[in-house]
Amino acid sequence: MPARTGAEYIKGLQDNPPTVYLNGQKVKDVTTHPGLRNGVHTMAKLLDMQHDTELKPEMTYKSPTTGDPVGMSFLTPRTHEDLDRRRTMMHHWAKATCGMMGRSPDFMNVNMMAMAAAGDYFAQNRPEFKQNIQNYYEHIRENDLVLTHTLLNLQRNRSPGATPLEDRTDIALSVIKETDAGIVVHGARVLATLAPLSDEIALYPTTSHMLPDNAPSPTSFAFAIPSNSPGLKYQCRETFDHTQSHFDHPLGSRFEEMDAVAFFDNVFVPWERVFLIGDVSLCNNMQMATNRHCHSGHQVVTRNLAKCEFVLGLANLMTETLGSNDSAQVQTMIAEIIENLEVTRSCLRASEVDAKTDEWGVMCPAELPLQVARNMFIRMYPRMGELLHLLGSSSLMALPSKADIEGPLAEEIGRYLETDTASARDRVQLFRLAWDVSSSAFGARQILYERFFQADSVRNAVILYNMTDREPASDIVREFLAQD
Repeated sequence: MPARTGAEYIKGLQDNPPTVYLNGQKVKDVTTHPGLRNGVHTMAKLLDMQHDTELKPEMTYKSPTTGDPVGMSFLTPRTHEDLDRRRTMMHHWAKATCGMMGRSPDFMNVNMMAMAAAGDYFAQNRPEFKQNIQNYYEHIRENDLVLTHTLLNLQRNRSPGATPLEDRTDIALSVIKETDAGIVVHGARVLATLAPLSDEIALYPTTSHMLPDNAPSPTSFAFAIPSNSPGLKYQCRETFDHTQSHFDHPLGSRFEEMDAVAFFDNVFVPWERVFLIGDVSLCNNMQMATNRHCHSGHQVVTRNLAKCEFVLGLANLMTETLGSNDSAQVQTMIAEIIENLEVTRSCLRASEVDAKTDEWGVMCPAELPLQVARNMFIRMYPRMGELLHLLGSSSLMALPSKADIEGPLAEEIGRYLETDTASARDRVQLFRLAWDVSSSAFGARQILYERFFQADSVRNAVILYNMTDREPASDIVREFLAQD
């Protein structure tokens, strides 16, 4: 079937509802629940963009299986032009969400594409696993499914004696049974962002939380299952969609993608959905061997770019509204946001220019600039939130609601809150947006998310250190010293 519409996505969630708990109650329908429905509708709008007459050539490509138009983020890039096409599509989605949805469908689509292209890697575990991963990729591409993933086990304590990159826990999600039909898993995983709004969930190893060499084989696996699988339950955090207007909570009322803990209570996984099992080495090396992290990094940095663009535009409008944009201090702070934007853009472009065809025949973005961009964004985004605080100051606090603007004190609000460049209403609307970016519960979650979504900064630094060949730089110094 061709790329889905938003209505088809919503119907899919209604026909195959996941088991979701929020605020102490089981959610009957995620598409109508007041804390989730707006996130669902935003996801639907993203899918509808694939059918927009003007955007469709940039959002879809012909399926190699059916010839129908399918989402461009599923494309297996073979050339530099393919990477450009894919990035253009991903940037459209990132702009539509102001960079505020970290788990838009393209994130998982590029992951699964890379894994499928490297099918021979999975065949080293069992020959049939190559066909499993390639069939699964084709399944999600042809049905335009919305995926999430969950990668980390919960831990009872974080012993400082553990190796920083190792995932040590006695409550890990584990395979507790193997049958002729499949496996049964039991345990829990975090953090399943978007899980309550997803069609499927994938579980696979990640380099930032490697399994110890002596890890029990039941904790070594990769698989994917429908979100409505029997025994799979999602426990949501508190919603940040307060069911208020787009005026009062412009981001929270649109982009609540929801984070959840995934509980697996004797969940059955058919063999055709299993991609790796029981091999610690293959699991630990899967990310690097398949280059999935390079393709997901390409998507992440594209989203980060859109987020920087949005924050820059917001900061500029804030200072224009307040008449403070001629201040050298203000210009210095906005220049810092510009630097973040341009460094992110440069790393993204460098990853594409230096892209090379990997051993699987896929045009793979260069890893180093993407790793640098992701690690820097851990520091950039919290700082940009702070810059919005400094630029907005008391204007972030003196914020009537839409009801107030239309209420008994409307005249006073209109008279005293207007500026030389904006009406009171326009000023309040703009600064309510700035509040939602930097100071609301939604904004605080965004800052926390960006601190850890890119993975832990210390672990990233270790990875960056070990992946970088420093000897050529040392040779330059040695050659200089040898001149005497």
